[in-house]
Amino acid sequence: MNLQGVINQQKLGKLGESLAAKYLQKRGYSIIERNFRIRYGEIDIIARDGDTLVFVEVKTRKSTQFGLPEEVITPKKLHELLQTAAFYNTRHNTHTKKQRIDLIAIRVSDNNTVEDIKHIQNISM
Repeated sequence: MNLQGVINQQKLGKLGESLAAKYLQKRGYSIIERNFRIRYGEIDIIARDGDTLVFVEVKTRKSTQFGLPEEVITPKKLHELLQTAAFYNTRHNTHTKKQRIDLIAIRVSDNNTVEDIKHIQNISM
C-alpha cells in the first residue's frame, strides 16, 4: 500500500471511530477515552454502559472485498485487546467487576455515508 493509501485508511479509521462514539452516546453510553495506546495494543473507545466498563474495537470498511468488518478480529487481535484492557485497569485502578469487549463494525459508501453499523457485545470476556 502506498502512502496515500495509508493516509486514506487512517482517515477511514478516524471516521469510523467518530461514528461509533456518536452511536454509543445515542444509546446512553458515556465515552471515557478514545485511542488508548500502549506498546502492544490500542483500544479505540473506552466507555461506560451503566455500571459496565466497555472496551470497544471499531472496524470500518468501504467494501467487503476483504471480508466484512466484523470478520477481522483474529485471536491475536483479541489477545492484544485483553492485554491492553488489563493494563488500562491497572493504570486507572478500575475496580469495576463488570467489563466487556465490544466490536462495532461499520460499512460506509464511497462518499462516507453509513451503510451499516453492527454492535456486537461481549466478543470475548
